[in-house]
Amino acid sequence: MAFADNIKHLPGVSHLAALQLLDGDAVVAAIEHKAGQIGSLTVYNHLALTFGAITPQAAAKGLELYAEHTEDARAHPGKHPNIDRLLQLIDQGRTLRVKHVFAT
Repeated sequence: MAFADNIKHLPGVSHLAALQLLDGDAVVAAIEHKAGQIGSLTVYNHLALTFGAITPQAAAKGLELYAEHTEDARAHPGKHPNIDRLLQLIDQGRTLRVKHVFAT
């Protein structure tokens, strides 16, 4: 299934302003609720809700959800930083915690 189809089946993110990704206590990235990031916000939110964190197992599922964009990210490192991050987590066996930032 294509990425656009995959995200239609995931929980909505209208209640979120952003997700912060934490390595220990340090915020290493944020995915905001804005144009160009809503798809990634949706995927990462789903992974956090399903796995409790962005674990290597969660990252592998995320790569499936990103569908055609995953192969593009592998072919063009740096073009899709949110997918690159998932690939790195798998390669390094690392986990990132997720903090939900709710819209006000």
